[in-house]
Amino acid sequence: MPKMKTKSGAKKRFTVSPSGRIKRSQAFKRHILTKKDTKTKRQLRGMTEVHAADKAVVRTMMPYA
Repeated sequence: MPKMKTKSGAKKRFTVSPSGRIKRSQAFKRHILTKKDTKTKRQLRGMTEVHAADKAVVRTMMPYA
């Protein structure tokens, strides 16, 4: 049986913490930022955890993480 490949898109988008949590960056922070409030842009900084419903899908895309 050959090795499973990691999806390169998932490799760029997700990080796995040492405790096993899958983290992702926030959406809606790329463009059209002039009409967004400063508070909104500040709250979109940093990482957040992947929703529980999506964890299994991300795990299959990253088998060795």
